[in-house]
Amino acid sequence: MDEQTFAYAPAPESRSVVSLRPSYEPFIDGAFAPAATGDHITTVNPADEEPLAEVAVAGDADIDRAVAAARRAFDTVWGPMSGAERGKYLFRIARILQERSRELAVLETLDNGKPIKETRDTDLPLVAAHFFYHAGWADKLGHAGLGPDPRPVGVAAQVIPWNFPLLMLAWKIAPALAAGNTVVLKPAETTPLSALVFAEICQEADLPPGVVNIVTGAGATGRALVAHPGTDKVAFTGSTEVGREIARAVAGTGKRVGLELGGKGANIVYDDAALDQAVEGIVTGIFFNQGHVCCAGSRLLVQESVADEVLLRLRARIERLRLGDPLDKNTDIGAINSAAQLDRIRALARAGSDEGAEGWSPSCALPERGYWFPPTVFTGVSQAHRIAREEIFGPVLSVLTFRTPDEAVAKANNTPYGLSAGVWTEKGSRMLWTAERLRAGVVWSNTFNKFDPASPFGGYKESGYGREGGRHGLEAYLA
Repeated sequence: MDEQTFAYAPAPESRSVVSLRPSYEPFIDGAFAPAATGDHITTVNPADEEPLAEVAVAGDADIDRAVAAARRAFDTVWGPMSGAERGKYLFRIARILQERSRELAVLETLDNGKPIKETRDTDLPLVAAHFFYHAGWADKLGHAGLGPDPRPVGVAAQVIPWNFPLLMLAWKIAPALAAGNTVVLKPAETTPLSALVFAEICQEADLPPGVVNIVTGAGATGRALVAHPGTDKVAFTGSTEVGREIARAVAGTGKRVGLELGGKGANIVYDDAALDQAVEGIVTGIFFNQGHVCCAGSRLLVQESVADEVLLRLRARIERLRLGDPLDKNTDIGAINSAAQLDRIRALARAGSDEGAEGWSPSCALPERGYWFPPTVFTGVSQAHRIAREEIFGPVLSVLTFRTPDEAVAKANNTPYGLSAGVWTEKGSRMLWTAERLRAGVVWSNTFNKFDPASPFGGYKESGYGREGGRHGLEAYLA
């Protein structure tokens, strides 16, 4: 019987559920107020390069106002409030997030470029789950194993990246508020809109003014916030380069610091693995969110005896991925977030070819407008290649082989990063043996990119320090 290919009709999600303002100002002390700078940047839809909204650039005076508002709220309202009362606000926010999940999923796809099925089925459920989970902790902090009467740290300065805008906001704000802290958060300059709509949700939930403040802008705004003497804690997710800059800026200040940085995760496939299951995990590990994932499985380490079979099945699976309109519910791979990120991906892919690796991509037409890069697999990769060493942060997979478990672990650990890894095997003993020897903060067993608010996440070495999620994540916000 001939193989049948089914054609999918377009199934676009409606943009009408999102109502954007033409222009947004910083959210400070419970209200949107004009930035003192008077400057604005335009955020665009990476799928078609169409402008979405203008967003103010917060300057030093705006940072001063935001930190002062957060300090005032901490001293007079939020810090003295009982954990049970704080929990009620977090539960209320979680419920509103669920009620507005369709709107927020579409907004996130428009501003970020990721497929709607990811924002709808992964991002938004996890965002609400983080607020529900931490709401439950708010009146139980004395039972977290962090002392009989743990106290909040104070005002937290939080800087988040563009790859999971609303989810990273939840990772930062939910534990901070549950522990009794107030926050000043800066979203990424290319994806600020969901954070600003979250500010509207704070208003809808009647959160006391000053508990959550959102300041927008580019790198200079983030640097001013991190360096501000009125904050007690810095939490950052982003590149290792910026993480180093932040560590230098706060050294000697007495501030608490948590850094969740880059990664070059290894996905290890042993010869006894269920290969079809492993192929699905490989695809999820590197092509989820266009590879814009710090814990992406960007290095595939496959045992030599099954390497040819894995690559054959992997290529067949990639051929079936659908690239295109992120709002189409059939789309698997959306747009690259920005022109700058696309340039970096292209440069590193060229370096892979120039250094002798063999690149392969499926035959897929790229849209004429927007920022697009096809799913790409490099074979013939050595440990010395840049594509095996540097974080690409795009849909590019480097394939290496190994013969023995010891060689697999040695190659997996041969990286300055240490954020994540995946292991595929049917033997529980081999799984535990491998996981015990991997220098990675998160090791997935026969799966990849599985997240839970109750599970701590973080890395080693140049992937940063500190943990987010679970009881370990609360510790960063308690004295």
